[in-house]
Amino acid sequence: MSEIIPIGPYHPLQEEPEFFRLHVEGEKVVKLEIELGYNHRGIEKLAETKSWDQVVFLVERICGICSTSHPAASTNAMEDLGGIEAPERAQYIRTIICELERIHSHLLWLGLAGHFIGYNTVWMWVWKYREIVCDLLDKITGNRQSYAMFKVGGVRRDILEDDIPWIRASMDKLKPVLDLFKGAVMDDPVIRARTRGVGILTNEMAKQYCVVGPTARPSGVAIDVRKDDPYFAYGMVDFDIVVLEEGDVFAKAVCRILEMYESVKIIEQCIDKMKPGIIDLKIKELPAGEGIGRAEAPRGEVYHYCLSDGSNFPARYKVRAPSYTNIASNEVACVGETVADAALVLAAVDPCYCCTERLVVVDHDNRREQVLQGNTLIQLSHERTKQIRKELGV
Repeated sequence: MSEIIPIGPYHPLQEEPEFFRLHVEGEKVVKLEIELGYNHRGIEKLAETKSWDQVVFLVERICGICSTSHPAASTNAMEDLGGIEAPERAQYIRTIICELERIHSHLLWLGLAGHFIGYNTVWMWVWKYREIVCDLLDKITGNRQSYAMFKVGGVRRDILEDDIPWIRASMDKLKPVLDLFKGAVMDDPVIRARTRGVGILTNEMAKQYCVVGPTARPSGVAIDVRKDDPYFAYGMVDFDIVVLEEGDVFAKAVCRILEMYESVKIIEQCIDKMKPGIIDLKIKELPAGEGIGRAEAPRGEVYHYCLSDGSNFPARYKVRAPSYTNIASNEVACVGETVADAALVLAAVDPCYCCTERLVVVDHDNRREQVLQGNTLIQLSHERTKQIRKELGV
C-alpha cells in the first residue's frame, strides 16, 4: 500500500493555498492529487461594485509579485471594449514596467529555487541584486511594488527625460549580474545533476494540460502573448521567445534566466524609441459591450474579460491567471520522482507561496499521523543535493 504525503494547503513552499496529496511507494511518487480553491477573495464580484478606473487598482492586488500583469490585461480588455488605443509613449512606458516586473519575478523565483536546493549563496545574491530592479521601478512609478501606473487610455505618470541616463546606467549594471547568475546556475555541475531530468513535462503533455509561459516554453511550446497577439509596444521592438525542449526543472530555470536578457533588450529599445508626447487620453466613460484583454505575465498568459451595460461599473468581470493551468501539469511531472524532488517540481511552475509552516505525513500501514515542521521538505532537498555533491566529488 502506498503512503500519502499531503503538502498544503498552507505551506512555505507555496505562495497560495494549494493542496497536493502525494501518493508514494517508498521514496517514489506514484500519483499526485491536486485541490485548488482554498482562497477565494471575490475579486470578480468586487469588480462589479467598482468604477472602471477602480477596477485596475483592484486587480493589481490579485498577485503581489506580478502586480502589473493583471492591470495590463485589464486595461487591454477595457480598451478593447471601448475601441481605444493608448498613446505611443504610454505604450512604451507600460512595456518598460512589464519587463522590469518580469526580471524581478524571475529573479525572485531563482533565489527561492537556490534556497530550496541548498544554494543559499544564490539566494543572497538575488536578494542583493534585485534591488537594482526595485530601485528602477521606484524611480519610474513611485513604488517598489504595486505600481499603480496603468489606466484606461494611458498611464498615470511619465518617465522624466532627466531619469533616462540613470535608467540606462542601471540596465548596464544589471547585465553583468545576469551573467553572474547564468554562470552560477547553468554551469554548476551539482545544479545540473540536481535538476536535469527531474520533473519532465513532455511537449505532448504540455499541450494537453494547456500550460503557459515558462512552464510551456521549456517543453518546446513556442507560445508568448507578446508575439502571438502583440499589445503595448511589443509589436514595435525586437526580441526572441526562449524555447527549450527538455521540459525538466533545469530547462525551466534556464528559460527564466535567458528571458531576463530579452527583457533587458526590450527595455533598452523602448528607451531608445520612446518619443515625447501625451501619456493619457483621459477616458471618462466606456460604452456597453464586451472586451477581452491578454498579457504575458512572468508566469504566462493572463486573461481578463469585462462586460459593460453602459454604466460606470462592469456588469461582469472574469479573470484567468496562468497558475490555474500550470499547476495541474504537476499531476504528470511529479510522477516517478522522489519526495525531495517532487517538492522541487511543484515549485518549478512558480505558484504562489503561503505562510504557515507544517505538513502532515499519513502512514496508513501503521495507522498514524505525524506533524512535521514546514522546513522538512527543504531539509530533504538539501540532503539530496549533498548526496549529488558526494557522487560528483565536488
